Amino acid sequence: MRYFSFAVLVLVALVDWSAGEDAELRVNGGRLNQRFVELAQFGRNAEGGMDRFAFSDADVESRPFLKKSMEAAGLEVHVDEAGNIFGRRQGSRPDLPPIVFGSHTDSVANGGMFDGPVGALSAIEVAQVINERKITTLHPLEVVIFTDEEGGLVGSKAVIGELTAGALQQVSHSGKTISEGITALGGNPALLENVVRSAGDIAAYIEIHIEQGRILDSEKVDVGVVEGIVGISWWNVIIEGSANHAGTTPMNLRNDALLSAAELVIAVNRVVTSVPGSQVGTVGKIRAEPGVPNVIPGKVEMSLELRDLSEDKVKALFKSIENEAMVIAEKTGTTISFSPSETSTTPSLTDPRVREAIVGSAKKLELSYKLMPSGAGHDAQSMAQIAPIGMIFIPSVDGVSHSPKEYSRPGDIENGANVLLHTILEIDRGL
Repeated sequence: MRYFSFAVLVLVALVDWSAGEDAELRVNGGRLNQRFVELAQFGRNAEGGMDRFAFSDADVESRPFLKKSMEAAGLEVHVDEAGNIFGRRQGSRPDLPPIVFGSHTDSVANGGMFDGPVGALSAIEVAQVINERKITTLHPLEVVIFTDEEGGLVGSKAVIGELTAGALQQVSHSGKTISEGITALGGNPALLENVVRSAGDIAAYIEIHIEQGRILDSEKVDVGVVEGIVGISWWNVIIEGSANHAGTTPMNLRNDALLSAAELVIAVNRVVTSVPGSQVGTVGKIRAEPGVPNVIPGKVEMSLELRDLSEDKVKALFKSIENEAMVIAEKTGTTISFSPSETSTTPSLTDPRVREAIVGSAKKLELSYKLMPSGAGHDAQSMAQIAPIGMIFIPSVDGVSHSPKEYSRPGDIENGANVLLHTILEIDRGL
């Protein structure tokens, strides 16, 4: 595979900036942070949060602003059949694969304004600085804004050929199916094969993101260098019992689906905490039917999510949870079934060479750094299937994310963007 070019001598003859100028190269922090204010106008709600979930009116309305910003950065912009926005800048060696960097701009319901946009807007800013400084790169550069990251890495899964027909029919938070949503963004779900890239088609993928945790902020560290991204496995769980009159059905004759669900929630916590490690398990959604005070719940639908850097550990934890569920079902006279989600993701480790470039850039910029895992999923997780990846974290104040209170300081955003800028140039040189 062709990942990096090590033709340093060739590149030295092509670049038009000196080592001294390179050391002083910085993004325009004022311009970068102003773009957050401008993007936040699309989808801001009365509570101050973001409702720019994928395929919503706010998502659609924000895209002309994003395209215009890319064009201002000197990029050739197009929307692919998955609805991803790509902006390309040619390199001096058209035979080389591009260095790709970016993120997403869709939000969760009532989310924050920094989550994906830090990566997307920083990528645009980095491209704009490279263009303004007339820096000639060996590799082509591509800025990407992926479709529907929050709904299951939809755009990046399309790029690696893993967006299935079943996933296209799932209903998104906008109320549209993913297929309908992609169409609304200007894509074409019938031609997704046109967006697929293979191993070797991309030199490297780099993404900057807010940490979504409190480690960097509490330890006063400037940037995080991500070692790997946890796999996220989701299941839809259906528990069926018998709906009956709450006043006339004795306690010992009930098949209460909600009672069974409650025991299963406790069992999930017990299983996940029974072994050492950083794995986590969550039941974040639960709905009982018929959902009225005087009827014993006959059916419950709930979610199950497991995360860890080891796929084998996730499988083992799920098997233990399944065994617990069988015991609970027999005891309560209910049935429990698990349906895996097609939007689950596998663990992904970052590439050592990209990590070294990130660390070297942080040192050059005299910024403190910390090697760390990512407990949240990102588009980089998909891209790791076909290219070397790297991720840069910046602090989230008090560790808050997916909330109107989500905040990253302008100086931290600027630091991260500068690390991204120098990392891309280091990778392009093949160091």
